[in-house]
Amino acid sequence: MTQNPATAKVALVTGCSGFIGYHLCVRLLAAGWQVVGVDSLSDYYDVTLKQRRQDMLTAHDRFQVVNAAIETPNLLMDLFKTHRPSAVFHLAAQAGVRHSIDAPRSYLTSNIDGTFELLEAARAYPPQHILLASTSSVYGANTAMPYRETDRADHQVSFYAASKKAVEMMAHSYAHLYDLPVTAFRFFTVYGPWGRPDMAPMKFAKAILAGQPIDVYNHGDMQRDFTYIDDLIEAIMRLIPAVPQRPAMGAVPMAGDSLSPVAPFRVVNIGNSHPLRLLDFIAAMEQALGAKAQRNLLPMQAGDVAATWADTTLLQRLTGYAPSTDIGAGLAAFADWYRGYRPNT
Repeated sequence: MTQNPATAKVALVTGCSGFIGYHLCVRLLAAGWQVVGVDSLSDYYDVTLKQRRQDMLTAHDRFQVVNAAIETPNLLMDLFKTHRPSAVFHLAAQAGVRHSIDAPRSYLTSNIDGTFELLEAARAYPPQHILLASTSSVYGANTAMPYRETDRADHQVSFYAASKKAVEMMAHSYAHLYDLPVTAFRFFTVYGPWGRPDMAPMKFAKAILAGQPIDVYNHGDMQRDFTYIDDLIEAIMRLIPAVPQRPAMGAVPMAGDSLSPVAPFRVVNIGNSHPLRLLDFIAAMEQALGAKAQRNLLPMQAGDVAATWADTTLLQRLTGYAPSTDIGAGLAAFADWYRGYRPNT
């Protein structure tokens, strides 16, 4: 799939076979984009699930995939040179707060080295906009809520979060040095069909339907800003034309804007902006599945935080959009998908 760089509407998506990457590619293809995907199909979780997502994408004639690790030297450079993407969506990363305690080196290679390769490729063949996935975990030990993009985020409590904050800062330096427009979006506890099996929705659904107990950390005294996948993708799509511009010398960003004073770089929260108690989430899951959960109450896990809550004012100002899917509707859609998927897991 080689396109004329002058006329093609080409998107490059790293992590295309992941949960968020798959849904984003579906949406981009529906909007008429040519999509070049990159995914290593790592075995962090069930590779069969990733392959099934990828198989659905490869049914589209405007989708092309390269199965390789993004940290592979010159891989991304060659893809940028060949396809000249106008929009780059950097979603590939080693995810998982708890796994980063057991296997920190994988976060170094994928998140840090992989992002370096992408930034070098973008430096050589600049796209119109780089949209880079970060996480609410970067807010770390912050206790003032809701989390605002203009808050300092200096006290990460997991190596995963630290690696993602480092990715943001790496991208900022390239935005400043080479005038690369970057939007780093921090997402909050994303769930929905085709989700990750290491996340609470699928773990809970599997256990509840099997009549097995679910692990409930911090004895259920937790809150999360659960964000439905369709809301996240809609927000990302609306951010594509919201390209950050380098401020004029001495200019002061508008109040509440995270735009860097020295670079075309901005951070944007994408969340539901309505935190939900974990026990209420479990109750909604029981309702969606039509079955009761057995609760195994446990203390807080290392690297975790008690609550997350996104201020999405900046997202609304930039795009006119605010995620709003109700947890009941979102989990009902997830449960419908899971019942069909489960026999094949």
